[in-house]
Amino acid sequence: MSAAGVVASIGWTLVHFLWQGALIGCATALLLIVLRNARPQARYLAACTGLAMCLAWPALGLALRLPGHSGAQEDAVLLFAAGLVAGSPAGAGWGALFAGQLIPIVGTWAVCALALALRLVAGLLWLGRAAAHERQDPAWQARLDGLAAQFGIGRALRLRIVQGLGSPVTAGWWRPVVLVPAALVSGMPAPLLEALLAHELAHIRRHDYLVNLGQNVVETLFFYHPAVWWISGRIRVERERIADDVAARVLGEPRRLALALSELEKRQFATHHLAQAANGGDLMSRIKRLIRPDSPSMKEALNWKAALPILGLAMGAAAFVHAAPPASAADPDVAAVADFRSCQRPEYPAESLAQKHTGTVSLAFLVATDGAVKEAKVTRSSGHRPLDEAAREALAKCMFKPASAKGQPVEAWTAVQYVWTLG
Repeated sequence: MSAAGVVASIGWTLVHFLWQGALIGCATALLLIVLRNARPQARYLAACTGLAMCLAWPALGLALRLPGHSGAQEDAVLLFAAGLVAGSPAGAGWGALFAGQLIPIVGTWAVCALALALRLVAGLLWLGRAAAHERQDPAWQARLDGLAAQFGIGRALRLRIVQGLGSPVTAGWWRPVVLVPAALVSGMPAPLLEALLAHELAHIRRHDYLVNLGQNVVETLFFYHPAVWWISGRIRVERERIADDVAARVLGEPRRLALALSELEKRQFATHHLAQAANGGDLMSRIKRLIRPDSPSMKEALNWKAALPILGLAMGAAAFVHAAPPASAADPDVAAVADFRSCQRPEYPAESLAQKHTGTVSLAFLVATDGAVKEAKVTRSSGHRPLDEAAREALAKCMFKPASAKGQPVEAWTAVQYVWTLG
């Protein structure tokens, strides 16, 4: 496949994720509402499944497009289907618009994704340096090893004391490291700090670091979709609740962990998303869950706030559909037809002729009521840009018999294919 075909395949994958992500977000929100009073493990699984779908669905679409790029015509049909989901079709208007903007769309996405990927790599490098060079504390290392035995963790754990860190964080899977703020070692009572370490060990036992790393990858690839960030945020909230429950059960003292979290809230620490931090999620709600897990106040009632994610995504999808640029002023009964006698035949570009390039280029022309071409776009590349541009420029000078609706000429898009052959 040519480079142009690869770019088009990636571009259509990114465009279609706008409605795919909205559907996944709505489905995940509905499922979380149903599970609002279930165990956090159930909500965590539902949110993780939603985020996995945000990666799997576009990946499948890209895999299907790459072997034989279907071009804009088939993708416009999918956009039409996406519009029907929201109640109004997004037909050829959006298809034609996106078809002409795939290169800038992919370019902008690549630049932003690369910036976020570099940020992710920089964070991982910082964690690696901290694990390798920050100060050790034999006394707290011994406490950590003792707690690890209670959690049934057989892997070797490392503990490092870090200046300027806000909260204990855990990084790594094969050789996990727990980074502890120096301010907590010197300023927090040892039993409370030990409770925070138990919370971090819960993350290690559950291999949460790998899931969190996967979240960062999905966020990097689909940074432009709010559903991805919302689902990922819910995963982090539920993950912290699960870790709290595991730590409280092993310690046998939920109140001690609640007091430790309360101390963190007073210090108003920042959140670290590259690693597992003890201060993730809503600290106050986590404290209440630990102190009174069976209290009626902890049961979530169905209210309008729970519906906000669904309403927001639905409104966004509806706006996308209804803002679609019209493909024509009216639906034509008869499509426009080109009069090839009115223009010269496209001339074979010299460089393409020398390299014996051939192919079929699909074009879309916006034909005015007087038969003149107002706009011309390449909807499917021949695989060779000089051939595409030569056909577009030459055929755009042709006159057309305009499309008609109820016997009256109307402005409309029409499709034309041109085949480049040698001999």
